[in-house]
Amino acid sequence: MPNMNPKKCEMPVQDPLVRNKNFKEVALGYTYEMAVEEAKRCLNCPKKPCVNACPVSIDIPAFIKKVAEEDMEGAYEILSASSALPAVCGRVCPQENQCEGKCVRGIKGESVGIGRLERFVADYHREHSKVVPTVPTSNGHKVAIIGAGPTGLTAAGDLAKLGYKVTVYEALHVAGGVLMYGIPEFRLPKAIVQKEIDGLKAMGVDIETNMVIGKVLTIDELFEMGNEAVYIGSGAGLPRFMNIQGESLNGVYSANEYLTRVNLMKAYKADSKTPIKKSNSVAVVGGGNVAMDAARSAKRLGAEKVYIVYRRGMEELPARKEEVEHAEEEGIIFKTLTNPVEVLGDEKGMVCGMKCVEMELGAPDESGRRRPIEKANSEFVLDVDTMIMSIGTSPNPLIRSTTPGLDTNRHGCIITNGDDGLTSREGVYAGGDAVTGAATVILAMGAGKQAAKAIDEYIKSKK
Repeated sequence: MPNMNPKKCEMPVQDPLVRNKNFKEVALGYTYEMAVEEAKRCLNCPKKPCVNACPVSIDIPAFIKKVAEEDMEGAYEILSASSALPAVCGRVCPQENQCEGKCVRGIKGESVGIGRLERFVADYHREHSKVVPTVPTSNGHKVAIIGAGPTGLTAAGDLAKLGYKVTVYEALHVAGGVLMYGIPEFRLPKAIVQKEIDGLKAMGVDIETNMVIGKVLTIDELFEMGNEAVYIGSGAGLPRFMNIQGESLNGVYSANEYLTRVNLMKAYKADSKTPIKKSNSVAVVGGGNVAMDAARSAKRLGAEKVYIVYRRGMEELPARKEEVEHAEEEGIIFKTLTNPVEVLGDEKGMVCGMKCVEMELGAPDESGRRRPIEKANSEFVLDVDTMIMSIGTSPNPLIRSTTPGLDTNRHGCIITNGDDGLTSREGVYAGGDAVTGAATVILAMGAGKQAAKAIDEYIKSKK
């Protein structure tokens, strides 16, 4: 008999007033018993609407059925057939808008905790399995991948399984992309990301770090090295600013810089070689998951007051509901319907405040969200000593400026020929944030899978 409890099994978490002072993972994960009980809430619907809503098409009912039967390795085999990064996806995917958003149990109660079960299965495998990955039989073909983030690693995994010799070129000194530099330890422990990268290496994938493609090597040179196709998954690492007065003052960061210093350079450690400014009052401008990550990191670094400054209302925040709730629990102050118009500095050139205006919502704009409109005579000053801009990112221009014939749009994103990721250059494919601009990990992974399939078909068609 299915478990007909209308509510999903709660996941244990750290106490908010304890966790906002440390960088340990917030959510503690299901126990074995919790996972089995939650898995029994799945009705195994014949039409599988959850699978259709998953960008990498995981057979969700099948893996959950294995959990209910307490066959955790069987569940992992099903998960890993579609996802190269199940432990990551189980933690950071916006399940509520994808698989869980289509779950039939969500009509009269709460959807099945698909993400929590995915995380449990991946963690259980990592902690208990002694199976050593094997190198697939070579098919004699080489492919180069630019960027070791979610889309590049997914494409690498799928192509390696088909027998391709895959080399991933990463600009930073570690692989993982946004999983390593962007998402904080308290939401995604780096040891888990590294373990999944190690799994790809064990399958024969080569990862070369400190390789800035477009500078050290061009795409044309990658072809000259014998690669028959190139996949660009270089992400969107160029931060946007508001172009308001005072943005060049000391104490203004992009969220990219702030989170990279914290996550990758471990600026929160006492012996860090790249320490970060100790702030008392921080304003994070933006309302997405990156803004939540920056605000919660600032709180953990000791700031007394941390504000999320967002020009629309709470209902319009683009961040995951769970991340907003966690931020509120940890003491982050939400100043919605507020927009900065100037950063104020002291005589030493340091940030000492942020001039803002109040906003109200008008009719929906082209994005479908209600347009924020400035209220007349509503100017006020928010007392802050640090400002973090988190209003989006664009692709770095280096690859497009060194690759003749590679078409891009006005935002600098690479133009592709539909879902297969083919660009305007023969044999060059692209996907993830380099094509869409900043999006989610799972959408980037989906693009990597589709491009890997297209690259395989392209190379086979040349025989």
